[in-house]
Amino acid sequence: VNWRQFLARNTSGSLTVEPQSSILYSTAVVFSRLLEYDDENNTAEATSNFFPAYELQDFSWSRMNLSDHTAVLCGSVPRSSNGSLCLQLSVFGSEGRAELWPRLLHSANSSQVEVWLNGLLPRSNTSRFILELQAVGGAYPLSKVDDIQFIDDEYTPSIFKVSQWVSSANDSSDVLGFIQWKPVAYRKSCPALEDATPCRNSDPLAQSGNTTTASSALIQAFYSDPKTMGMNVSFGMAGEPFYNSTMFLSWTMLVGVGSPPVDSFSPMVIGIMTAGLGIPIVLLLVGGVYLFFMKKKETSEMAYEPIN
Repeated sequence: VNWRQFLARNTSGSLTVEPQSSILYSTAVVFSRLLEYDDENNTAEATSNFFPAYELQDFSWSRMNLSDHTAVLCGSVPRSSNGSLCLQLSVFGSEGRAELWPRLLHSANSSQVEVWLNGLLPRSNTSRFILELQAVGGAYPLSKVDDIQFIDDEYTPSIFKVSQWVSSANDSSDVLGFIQWKPVAYRKSCPALEDATPCRNSDPLAQSGNTTTASSALIQAFYSDPKTMGMNVSFGMAGEPFYNSTMFLSWTMLVGVGSPPVDSFSPMVIGIMTAGLGIPIVLLLVGGVYLFFMKKKETSEMAYEPIN
């Protein structure tokens, strides 16, 4: 780090990795804006009635709170002490799952980011929120979102889908980096099924790299010509309670390199499926063998004795 150049924020190259040839792939995720709109018709369609956006770079941010493998950073609206937006970054040394929903499957090649709104005063009684994300990269930025369906919801009840914002080289099947999430948010800090609310994402669109670098010293320091894609994540659907019902909203995502982790059935579910499918098959086999021998026995008893 060249601190003199980094603090000046007027040039790229002040943050480097040596040797440069060791970098196989890099990406960065920027939380740029928080959007609020008045959903007075309760349609959850964010087409109009937007309030002035919250620019997160203008928030007043607290000192980072480090604890074990997590870091928490909270910010508030300038000149206001009402509520906060917080981000919690968690890193891992092995594969596993968090204790709280949505219990995303993580590995040592991924980090988990949880974002939550707590006590931020809405500007209407029917407010809903949208989080704007920007993915920054070199030659291959995150460019498409894939939705993968599952038949198992044991880790995130009622959610049978995972969304993945991925980067691939020349549209190949090899994934270089990803952002992964379940399309669900929670209206309380201790997630429960009754507090779950759906979330939706827009299609990623190309953004101005210059605008992104102007808002982030890290991006400007590391990338000389960043390729930027933007995407919105909206929370809530028609008929769902509004934000002011709990004054809390949380959403979790996973950021990593390489292919995203793939969910699989737990040993308990595999055991139940094996028993559910295996027992009927065994009964059919036993029943078939029994009928075969009974039919053979009846045939032998009905046979005529040879005439001597």
